[in-house]
Amino acid sequence: MGRYILALDQGTTSSRALLFDERGRSVAVDQREFPQAYPRPGWVEHDPQAIWLSQIAAARGVLARARIEAREVSAIGITNQRETALVWERATGRPIYPAVVWQSRQTASICDDLRARGLGTEVRARTGLMIDAYFSATKVRFILDAVPGAQVRAERGELAFGTVDSWLLWRLTGGRVHATDETNASRTMLWNIHEYAWDGWLLAALDIPRALLPEVRLSSGNFGEADASWLGVTLPIRGVAGDQQAALFGQGCTTSGAAKNTYGTGCFLLMHTRDRAVPSARGLLTTVAARVSGISAAYALEGSVFSAGSTVQWLRDGLGLITSASEVEALAASVPDSGGVTLVPAFTGLGAPYWDESARGAILGLTRGTTRAHIARAALEAIAHQSREVIECLAADAGAPLSALRVDGGACRNGLLMQIQADLLGLPVHRPAELEVTALGVAGLAGIAAGVWGSVEEFTSLDAGAVDVFTPRIDAHERQRQSAAWSRAVGRTLRWETPG
Repeated sequence: MGRYILALDQGTTSSRALLFDERGRSVAVDQREFPQAYPRPGWVEHDPQAIWLSQIAAARGVLARARIEAREVSAIGITNQRETALVWERATGRPIYPAVVWQSRQTASICDDLRARGLGTEVRARTGLMIDAYFSATKVRFILDAVPGAQVRAERGELAFGTVDSWLLWRLTGGRVHATDETNASRTMLWNIHEYAWDGWLLAALDIPRALLPEVRLSSGNFGEADASWLGVTLPIRGVAGDQQAALFGQGCTTSGAAKNTYGTGCFLLMHTRDRAVPSARGLLTTVAARVSGISAAYALEGSVFSAGSTVQWLRDGLGLITSASEVEALAASVPDSGGVTLVPAFTGLGAPYWDESARGAILGLTRGTTRAHIARAALEAIAHQSREVIECLAADAGAPLSALRVDGGACRNGLLMQIQADLLGLPVHRPAELEVTALGVAGLAGIAAGVWGSVEEFTSLDAGAVDVFTPRIDAHERQRQSAAWSRAVGRTLRWETPG
């Protein structure tokens, strides 16, 4: 058996590959960015071939960086941007349309139609999800409508649908495996989270042929073998999980009430609820958590913030306030506060608890004294406020307050952001030494299936190093004042594109 697990972490703006050793420590990482396409306002698309080429390049790159031969790898795990939808030809592997990205709002009219048909309550009962353009189902419907003849070809079984994990599996295995895992399936709005199966009623409601769909497997298990042509030897693929469920597992959040926040392009907050599919009364989602063999069911509550790291990218690329994302912390720290400025980054609508796809961004409270530093600080505060609102909803739905928040993702390297988050929550924020917990989580799932670790407990007990703890520095009165100002600002952005 090899000494390493290769984790493929396919994200929204880049594809990465990481190698983990038997102690759960990352020994090397390689990252390849790929282009983003915005064909119309609110639309986001990716080139499926660019996703694949960047991911296989990263896999080869990390082996080269670590000077490790592929035969030293025990297994591959795949974690991915969720909800992004692709459709390709089974015979050729050629995509029939660009990948429609999770952020994209181009299926909003399809969602409006589903709501007008009165399907919202039934969709939520079966899937744990809101009807929203965020999820894969309406993206599939859009692709089948956009490409002439696609519906008929899908019904004949000539086409395959998948989220990004399925696309990578198909390519890695030479088209032999068309599969996904339960966590990704649960984000399609086509999968019944109580029956753990594709839902015939939902497929009929959206007129999506069952022949399009991948087989659904446990997150930790057999997903076939990667062809030797890619990395030099045949390698077993033994773990697949959507990025946020992978991060939940990587943080060791496998007990009821344990919660984490991943700060990436968006923010994703999940709280494990064990075998209880807890319904939300506050706009959160009930979703499936990663399972290993022997566990009957696993669920989580989830809230999503659409614009987190992408807000900082906008400061760089859209406004030109900074030249690199790493500059934002120092710039924001150069002022004691935001000077009364509030930034609401509703670039593609607002997620939980508002679920308003017509909301649009705003910067409020500007004066002649406002500087780029104030706007930068307001951007960090916006990320923390959005996360705070979701965390408050999680605690209320679960019926118990959090004692601390575990954090991960690239943006949590920003110490000022983490301090602002602790201040606004009034809770300690725990940042682990190993921040690559999304990749670590799927490495754990793959490693358990491959026999590297004998159980979930053995994996989650690995020593990942010291934890940084950020404790609140402001009092309850100031916390309430800042929260009230945020709420006023959000109220001015809601239903912005709604006539009247």
